[in-house]
Amino acid sequence: MIKTSIYFLFFSFSIVLLSCSHNVQENEEDKRYPNDYFFRQRAYPNGQIDQAAYKTALSYKQLQPQLESRSNNGSWELAGPTNIGGRIADLAISPSNENTIYVGAASGGIFKTQDGGENWIPIFDGAASLSIGDITLAPSNEQTIYVGTGEPNAGGGSLAYDGLGVYKSKNAGESWENIGLENVGSIGKVSVHPTDENTVFVAAMGHLFGNNSERGVYRTQNGGETWEQVLFVSDSTGAIDLAIHPQNSDIIYAAMWERIRRVNYRQYHGATSGIYRSMDGGDTWEELTNGLPNAPDEKGRIGIDISLSNPDVLYASYVEDIGALEGIYKTTNGGNSWTNQKAVGITSVPFMWWFGNLFVDPANENTVYYLGFNAHKSVDGGRSWQRTFSGVHVDQHALCFAAQNTDFVLLGNDGGLYKSTNAGRNNIKINNLPITQFYTCEIDASEPERLYGGTQDNSTMRTLTGALNDWSIISGGDGFRTLVDPNNNRYVYTESQYGRFIRSTNGGDNFTLAISGISNQDRKNWNTPVIFDPSDASTLYLGTNRLYKSTNRAVSWTAVSPDLTDGGDDGNLVYGTITAIDVSPVENEVIYVGTDDGNVWVSKDGGSTWAAIKTNIPKRWITNVLADPNIAGRAYLTVSGFRYNSDLAHVFFTEDYGETWIDISSNLPDVPVNDIVKNSITEDLYIATDIGVFISVDDGISWDFLGTDLPNVPIIDLDIEAEENLLVAATYGRSLYKYDLQNATNTVSYEKPDFQLQLFPNPVQSSSQLTFELSQQERVTIEIYDATGKKVSTVINGQLEAGKHQFPLHSDFSAGQYWLVLRTDNAQKTISFAKL
Repeated sequence: MIKTSIYFLFFSFSIVLLSCSHNVQENEEDKRYPNDYFFRQRAYPNGQIDQAAYKTALSYKQLQPQLESRSNNGSWELAGPTNIGGRIADLAISPSNENTIYVGAASGGIFKTQDGGENWIPIFDGAASLSIGDITLAPSNEQTIYVGTGEPNAGGGSLAYDGLGVYKSKNAGESWENIGLENVGSIGKVSVHPTDENTVFVAAMGHLFGNNSERGVYRTQNGGETWEQVLFVSDSTGAIDLAIHPQNSDIIYAAMWERIRRVNYRQYHGATSGIYRSMDGGDTWEELTNGLPNAPDEKGRIGIDISLSNPDVLYASYVEDIGALEGIYKTTNGGNSWTNQKAVGITSVPFMWWFGNLFVDPANENTVYYLGFNAHKSVDGGRSWQRTFSGVHVDQHALCFAAQNTDFVLLGNDGGLYKSTNAGRNNIKINNLPITQFYTCEIDASEPERLYGGTQDNSTMRTLTGALNDWSIISGGDGFRTLVDPNNNRYVYTESQYGRFIRSTNGGDNFTLAISGISNQDRKNWNTPVIFDPSDASTLYLGTNRLYKSTNRAVSWTAVSPDLTDGGDDGNLVYGTITAIDVSPVENEVIYVGTDDGNVWVSKDGGSTWAAIKTNIPKRWITNVLADPNIAGRAYLTVSGFRYNSDLAHVFFTEDYGETWIDISSNLPDVPVNDIVKNSITEDLYIATDIGVFISVDDGISWDFLGTDLPNVPIIDLDIEAEENLLVAATYGRSLYKYDLQNATNTVSYEKPDFQLQLFPNPVQSSSQLTFELSQQERVTIEIYDATGKKVSTVINGQLEAGKHQFPLHSDFSAGQYWLVLRTDNAQKTISFAKL
């Protein structure tokens, strides 16, 4: 077992790397935060996410092409980078052609190439979830592909949402269908029977932030038409890996992992972790224990693989309770007994649960790769290990071999895709995949082709030319807020996690630490907010749990507020922090502040005094406060979270400095809103949500999706240059996108509907009634669409008199989620309903 004393050496080494390398790993504390950050935003204050509401919002997006959209003019355009990369969860190579490759991104869907990586196309963008857990080509028919959604790695994975089940393609990825298991959380492995493409096993890890019984091993014998749970250990123990005997498919191995995670607690080990074997095709299972770790604190994440050339040989990796590699184990008799290979030569770090996969060379039982912080390889059956794939980004997750030439190896990690044609001795990075996970984006106002952004795992980066493949990393750590002085772009500011703020005076070529005067005792958010004073870019504001001000370009800082939060807590996340700041462009003494615990404040005297302005605001994480660019006293506010049976709005508006707030969420679905910006020229509003970008041309009376071709991933941040007609969106998993705002000018605003549309009971029954009241005679159309956007019924299409109307909504639908759309000459209203 790797002892705790080694951890100190690793942390010391990581600090050195943080100061000298762009290719920076995270320490153990940082590694567990990103997913907590996104989860807590969306779960606060209830501690859970309404997954049903999220699915409804996704189906609302699917419905949009069928609606009378007012602003889907023009399309979004990829802005890059393609040459940086991002986290890859799984890989697959065609067994008949090594130039056909599938790449599954942690939160960016699936890309396919048929020319060895020269060109890629996204083939999974129509799916509801672009978070990939595993990709498997059926051994007997490579045209049949199974994909498990939901990244299973228990770190800063794919926001806070689990996957949405298993997808199947019968035509090598040209089209897909969801074949079930939508409630199993994340999927660690999909294994297909060697000769029967319709028999499939799925390793389901369950929900990351909650116990659930829909976890373990599932089996289908009819291509996904029906599923059965064939191995269940406990509601906190999921299946993370699988292996099927290539010559006797009745023999199956499953690696089970006890994993409990909350915002204030984490347990990644336990007595119920272990390796199980079935000898009858999954009907019954036994735990294998002979020679394997038995103590609960020795049994964390387990990886397993079987030798195709000699199936009696399997390898298994064990991670212990505090995150170190416990050992690599080997069996030569099909699992009856195991020996510890000692893992000599493998670099262990204190978060080995972040990886933990083994891959045996299909042609040689003694050649095996272990993926951890680095990639390691053994050529003597696991007795000794050496580093392989030198020079690649850290944090390894996926590896696969070409069937006809096992020296051809692909490696996927937090930094992207690497290829070796000599079994890992040398490698090249394939630099043309747009799968970077962005937290923020920034336009250089003086040279708008220059874009900046902060990212997960890949630091802060920029392009000076605007080319897709011409991006470079300019600072280390996970990247967050970046500011470029709009009047002198030699001044560039950026930060990494928890407010490590730095400044450059030579256009971003070099940076120095810029936190003088900011107390180390203050609480700082994972994504610490910092802004310019819009009337004077030499003045900046930065939020910890207090607000700080600098009047000398961040050379020094002074606190200008007391603690504006309700205090922190002891969770897996620094909490009780400022999350949003804005200064009025019209009155620069007016400052707005929002916090992660739902507080909103205003100062009208530059920070000398503060007033709480929470009236009408639900207790939710404040994601942004925006002072109107043209009108004093006017401001906008956005929140995260879900309704949970309350009338929770997500966008608010004030005209009296926050004394009163008005809900302008209007027709928005119940989905977190992450950012809001306003066009100072046209006065259009734009919001970033977990399902896309919306526009309002009537100050929030109604909202529409903006543009087409924006991937179905959460949009975390927006930046706008109104005079350049440029809007940029930061996607979490598909790099940056930009939109020409001239395409959004020819819009027509509906009137706000003056009728209430009600459906009761909902979910629908035979007695369900649709009720609404018209103030005048109007032509009314009522149509019903399913979750894919297909129209399934027309309730009415004709002229109706003023007054109250009621129609029966018959329940002759199959089970599922539906949308009902009522249109009049001047208004449109949409509600969702379900059939159980």
